[in-house]
Amino acid sequence: MRMRKKRNLDPRMEACSEYWIRDPETHRGAWRELMPQAKALRVEVGCGKGKFTVETAAAEPDILLIAVERVKEAMVVAMEKAKAMGLKNVYFIDMDAAAINDCFADDEIDLLYINFCDPWPRSKNAKRRLTYRTFLDKYRRALKLGGEIHFKTDNEKLFAFSLEEFAASDLEIRNETWNLHEHGPVGIMTGYEEKFYALGTPIHRCECIVRSKPVPAEPIPETEMDSAEN
Repeated sequence: MRMRKKRNLDPRMEACSEYWIRDPETHRGAWRELMPQAKALRVEVGCGKGKFTVETAAAEPDILLIAVERVKEAMVVAMEKAKAMGLKNVYFIDMDAAAINDCFADDEIDLLYINFCDPWPRSKNAKRRLTYRTFLDKYRRALKLGGEIHFKTDNEKLFAFSLEEFAASDLEIRNETWNLHEHGPVGIMTGYEEKFYALGTPIHRCECIVRSKPVPAEPIPETEMDSAEN
């Protein structure tokens, strides 16, 4: 997401400090301490301006939702919405999705949302897509067995690519649809999604179930490490 630099960004971020987790690594493995009574921990990767985020948190006050967004200019808008609504079950992290395992322990997350991520249409940039298998391995580590990924996009090619990546990563695909709102609005929409829906653009969606955990990389023997250094 590209947004103009906001001159008043810092004071706006500070005004929402109760929603802003500045040191997410220190919460690794202990996120539920923010809301001990929460029935589930959910993470949204790339929350943008937060329409889906705050409406989901408001609709399900018994879940703890952590929203990840690397663009502060967008995230501050989302935090301001959460503050205006007086929400008590949502927090925000400004970080890149690639760092998810630095901030969430293995088996810690129940459900992960990926909504309308950048399709990176050029083949050479496939590894940057948030549904590429290396990202999926990171999510699978942080998700518990039986945990879920909910994915939505308007990009047909990205959806087809993602379905292949999900299958290759041993994720069970459920509720696959290539036209989610064909018979009328379904579920909570993002801001982008509302615009696409108004234009008649089909929205593609699926749910993926974690059936296995990634195999940890084997440590390099010290003798090989010594050879590599030499």
